[in-house]
This record gives sequence, structure tokens and C-alpha cells, in this order.
Amino acid sequence: MTGSSPLGARTDAQHLCASIELVERGRARVFELLQYGQPVRAFALRFDGAVVAYLSRCLHVPVELDWQPGVFLDSERRFIVCATHGATYEPLGGRCVAGPGGRGRLTPVEVAEFDGQ
Repeated sequence: MTGSSPLGARTDAQHLCASIELVERGRARVFELLQYGQPVRAFALRFDGAVVAYLSRCLHVPVELDWQPGVFLDSERRFIVCATHGATYEPLGGRCVAGPGGRGRLTPVEVAEFDGQ
């Protein structure tokens, strides 16, 4: 990234991957970040052309969502599903639409694409 990057002024920004690595409705990129000084897992995936990212934490009980590393979507690749509880979330917005997650939303993580990254 260059100094003209929208993230150039951010000291907490981290490079995740090349844009082409996030295949539409494919495997997510898992990464760690700090929340309240503690490391937590998060993931980024491409859905309907947009890159979205969330903490990998179910709303029902705070366990990680993926059932295999980087696999967060259901078999039809329409929703993010908690492998432990079955809570189902909309990929765009993170809203819980079924299961024990109630009416809450996944915790979003700010992401941006710039210069193919």
C-alpha cells in the first residue's frame, strides 16, 4: 500500500491478503486482532461482491463460528452459520436471522480494499 491509501494514516491497519484470494462466497480469510487488549479471531469474506469482516464469535455463546478453518457459510453459501449452535446470520450486515442468536448482529470489523489488496 502507498501513502495515498485510505488506510495509510491508520496505525492499527493490517494487510490481510490480495483481493483475488477472497473468492465470491468462498473460504474466508481468518486473522487475529486485539479487542480490549486480548487477541480474538476474526474473518473476512466476499459476499455479493462486497468484502465483509466480523469477529468469529457466536451471539448465543461466545464460541468461534467456523466448523472447518475458514468455512463460515452454509452448504448453499447463503448465510454464515455457527457450527456449534446453528445460529444463522446474514453475511451483509451480520444480523441473526435464525437460531439462538436472538435479534442481534455479529460484531463487524472494519475492512477496505485498495490497490488489489
